[in-house]
Amino acid sequence: MQKKTHIKKGDMVKVLAGVERSKEGRVLEVDRVRMRAIVEGLNINKKHSKPTTATPQGGIVDKEGAIHISNLMLIDAKTGTPGRVGRKANKEGVLERYVKTKKKAAK
Repeated sequence: MQKKTHIKKGDMVKVLAGVERSKEGRVLEVDRVRMRAIVEGLNINKKHSKPTTATPQGGIVDKEGAIHISNLMLIDAKTGTPGRVGRKANKEGVLERYVKTKKKAAK
């Protein structure tokens, strides 16, 4: 069963946990069954490839690995600050996502 996720392809996200913590990148792909996303330039793994007709040399290729969606936080496109995702209906009644950012406390 595929679950609804707060992250979509093309979103800018910040990594919250793991080796790549506090780094940011763009989401290339989302796997809703496994609840994982591939982020551009993060969680790089080495993949060894055999020589083929397309690549006669073969060799070692750097490839992005998947990160669990719970370890990603959406970044607001307008302000550039990360926050949680909320949904509210627009004038046409269609749900739109928005980023809930922290409000500064008044002193």
